[in-house]
Amino acid sequence: MTQMDEAKKGVITEEMKAVAEAENVTPEFIRRGVASGRIAIPSNLNRDDVAPVGIGEGLRTKVNATIGTSTDIVDFEMEQKKARVAIENKADTLMELSVGGDLDEIRRRILDLSPIPVGSVPVYQAAIETIRKEGAAIYMDEEVMFKAIEKQAKDGIDFMAIHCSVNRETLRRLKRQGREGGLVSRGGAFVSAWMVENGLENPLYENFDYILEIAKEHDFVMSMANAMRAGAIADSTDRAQVQELIVLGELIDRARDAGVQTIVEGPGHIPLNEIKANVILQKKLCRGAPFYMLGPIVTDIGAGYDHIVSSIGAAASAAAGADFICYVTPAEHLALPYPDDVKEGVIATRIGAYVGDMAKGIHSGEKDLEMANARKKLNWEAQFDAAMCPAEARRIRDERPPEDPDTCTMCGEYCAVKIVNEWLDSADTRIFD
Repeated sequence: MTQMDEAKKGVITEEMKAVAEAENVTPEFIRRGVASGRIAIPSNLNRDDVAPVGIGEGLRTKVNATIGTSTDIVDFEMEQKKARVAIENKADTLMELSVGGDLDEIRRRILDLSPIPVGSVPVYQAAIETIRKEGAAIYMDEEVMFKAIEKQAKDGIDFMAIHCSVNRETLRRLKRQGREGGLVSRGGAFVSAWMVENGLENPLYENFDYILEIAKEHDFVMSMANAMRAGAIADSTDRAQVQELIVLGELIDRARDAGVQTIVEGPGHIPLNEIKANVILQKKLCRGAPFYMLGPIVTDIGAGYDHIVSSIGAAASAAAGADFICYVTPAEHLALPYPDDVKEGVIATRIGAYVGDMAKGIHSGEKDLEMANARKKLNWEAQFDAAMCPAEARRIRDERPPEDPDTCTMCGEYCAVKIVNEWLDSADTRIFD
């Protein structure tokens, strides 16, 4: 029985209890959310050591960190380090997206070390292995696509991006309208090229029920991939993207009928003023399914600082109702991320998600109040405790120690807080009576 099957029967599983405790909500709240498809818990039946994470309505916005080799840089040790850095900096999930080296080995290494849910994109493996044997992804055998899904499910992957919403009509709309930035989804490119060259419908769409059978057997969450996401602000919220979203909504209905959990991936590059509309559209068409925003990138010109660009998008997305954010690192669009890039990406996205959660009422800024009170009291240890990244805050202060330990080197003896505190303590306040 899947988590959704159990929830529909009224059963509260151990995973649901764990999520409820972590989110400070009732187990029944989680059960109802899973039963309706508005909450997903990625936890493959083949993994018994993964900490359950709840993604969806009424829960804290979660942050995903992607790692993985490229064709230019194949360093398994570095990828493991990147995974550890992401976990240490409190990413909620990982996605292993390798396309270079032994794909099975690196995936299994990451699964072995990760205490948090791990996702993947199985069409990558199907395409890469075909390219290595045949020279191009267009020669993929349909069965290879399904074997990749099944293999990764057996390995214990907790959620998979499945490119099942690219169909003939989606490609027709893309072709008719054109795009400034083209098609930037790697999985979407593999599948689209295969369809065009072979003149056939997408096997992942045509045989969707078969994928549901695999997902149900292993109870992994289907992350309904957004192959038509915009890779340029000029292309945001266009007809191809919306067409794919319509298809996704229909497929999600079928997944829920089968007892399979889903989340829906979203854009991409999108201007700030369109984020709320995108969240509303996704939630309407997909009946409240958890929304997984990729970034989003809210301007195209932030190269080198796209983690900051994405943090802005993450805050706006979470505030509008998105449930899950894929981080962006400073290396986005430029190079394979290194461990330091992963750290920066996770922290920036966590900040954005936290800000958005305050706006939509998931929390009321309790930690902010702690920080405000600690700053007023010039209590530096309490400030470090309240900070999202205590070690970094402590490092910066320790590198530039002040002469007066109560202050910092920004204001020194002219610290406004200290001046006011001393004035209020010593002044005759009867004049205010």
